[in-house]
Amino acid sequence: MESTTKQELVARAISLAELAAYQDSSVVSREIIKKPAGTVSVFAFDEGEGLSEHTAPFDALVYILDGSAEVYIDGQPNLLSQGQMIIMPANHPHALKAVKRFKMLLVLIK
Repeated sequence: MESTTKQELVARAISLAELAAYQDSSVVSREIIKKPAGTVSVFAFDEGEGLSEHTAPFDALVYILDGSAEVYIDGQPNLLSQGQMIIMPANHPHALKAVKRFKMLLVLIK
């Protein structure tokens, strides 16, 4: 997909998975919405890449668009694949790791 601005995303159908492209040995992110109530972003993780354990003050919903990932919440692993989602509760430690390349939609609600 060609590069698009946030304004160009409004009021038209878009393939979420195409908004962030895989890059070797990298994590790529693209913010779609940023409002006082929260954010919506798309991420692409190369195999073996991830986000180290951290906490957030808000609930977060992760929806797997492509591939598969291991999502750890309070140290417990959850294997997710395309079409599955999980809610990471506020103030609970969580981490993500790409079992194989994966893309996700991340929705943070304040």
